[in-house]
Amino acid sequence: MSVTDTLTRRTDFPGLAGGWHYLDSAATAQKPQAVIDAMSAALGKDYATVHRGVYARSANMTLAFEAARRTVAQFIGGREEELVFTRGATEAINLIARCWPKKGRVLLSVLEHHSNIVPWQLNGWQVDVCPLTADGRIDLDAAEAMLTPEHEMVALAHVSNVLGSVLDVSRAAELAHRVGAKLLVDGCQAAPRLKVDVAALDCDFYAFSAHKVYGPTGIGALWGRADLLDAMPPYQGGGAMIDKVTFERTTFAPPPQRFEAGTPAITEAVAFAAACDYVSAIGLDRIHAHETALVAQCRALLGARNDVTLYGPEDSAGIVSFMMDGVHPHDLGTILDEEGVAIRAGHHCAQPLMEHLGVPATARASFGLYSDETDLAALVRGIERTKRIFG
Repeated sequence: MSVTDTLTRRTDFPGLAGGWHYLDSAATAQKPQAVIDAMSAALGKDYATVHRGVYARSANMTLAFEAARRTVAQFIGGREEELVFTRGATEAINLIARCWPKKGRVLLSVLEHHSNIVPWQLNGWQVDVCPLTADGRIDLDAAEAMLTPEHEMVALAHVSNVLGSVLDVSRAAELAHRVGAKLLVDGCQAAPRLKVDVAALDCDFYAFSAHKVYGPTGIGALWGRADLLDAMPPYQGGGAMIDKVTFERTTFAPPPQRFEAGTPAITEAVAFAAACDYVSAIGLDRIHAHETALVAQCRALLGARNDVTLYGPEDSAGIVSFMMDGVHPHDLGTILDEEGVAIRAGHHCAQPLMEHLGVPATARASFGLYSDETDLAALVRGIERTKRIFG
């Protein structure tokens, strides 16, 4: 039996119709019909505002919205009062960089996405950078040597969006807490691939985006320890995040509403929860095993070629980055597109990592629960055609 037989659910995903070989799930995942239906109903027959109306449909939509918060929180092992809806992981990280009471030193790593670099710079933090191990993991031994009581925050990716390397979050938390720092984890690539339990990981903040977990764009989540969220001022001002407003003074609602100014992404939240339910019904352990098998096959196929360089560890989570000799990744991506194969080609919003690797860009194949061996076969066919074109 094929290693991918157990998770062949392509028919659930209208975006994959026509035999398209989609290998760009690390950028954004395709949406199952269950998520599309949930969002359609929330935008149509069930639609109303939340937290404001006294009529029945508004009350029902408010219940659905807050139930969505509970579902998303439970998806990563948290509680609903600890879960802030944001526009995505980018806004979640910006929120912490802006609102944390003391702007001290922050320890990042070489492999971070720009969304976990630029917000700290914009908000006056002093940035220190942890190196990587030879196989592309965050070097926590180096982090241990670098951390001092001056560090207010450690902010690291759970899974690299380029290399697929997985962080030992529990150890990172222990190192951060040892010097009195807090740990923020960028979970964008981990949430759709690994079973996350924020309590077991012992992190302080966890950020992820719905669209990478087979949900809609425009919404994400910040999980934070309740006492830490309560200690922070609001990120934006407006409706819904207030207790009382006068022209002399305003008092604010408790978290998480304190950080959700204005009319929220109502339909997106409902669809976000539907995506979490869909993934949970399949099981993160099964999804991870499925993607691990595909990564192993992909690395074996590409590693057997003398014209391909692979990056990242052998056990990368759902992501394989590579370079083809004499071919820019953009050219490879264009030719693969002609073959019905979609990959990512570029710096992947990780320019410091590209500099570290000594390349301007890489090609990246990333898998989802709908990926299978036919996608790998199509990728290899496209690479062979590219080889013929470029000689």
